Amino acid sequence: MDYLLLKQVHMASAAISFSLFLLRGLWMLRNSPRLRALWVRILPHLNDTLLLASAIAMVVISRQYPIEQHWLTAKLVALMLYIVLGMVALKRGRTRTVRTLAWLAALGVFVYIVAVAVSRNPLPGIG
Repeated sequence: MDYLLLKQVHMASAAISFSLFLLRGLWMLRNSPRLRALWVRILPHLNDTLLLASAIAMVVISRQYPIEQHWLTAKLVALMLYIVLGMVALKRGRTRTVRTLAWLAALGVFVYIVAVAVSRNPLPGIG
């Protein structure tokens, strides 16, 4: 598959991932039963699998690897933080306050990941 096509798939998947996480977070805040819908429990995982697969394929094709490329390392570390915060926000947080703070933090981390990707700088806007 062509790198530019993979990049488009990756960016579209990232936008869908953000939209679904934002929506699920809003439903969490409202204690909506929609969070328990089957498609809500399946679609984000399918999309995130496509997002990860496209990222791995781009890394292989471009031969730009984390550790060698500091901006990719920053994205990878931030991704792990985003996943942990997302789990706390949508499942593991014991109180609504904890879930809300984790959700807001995860949204901030997502914005950081995008800024790093666009700037190819682990400190976007600074360096």
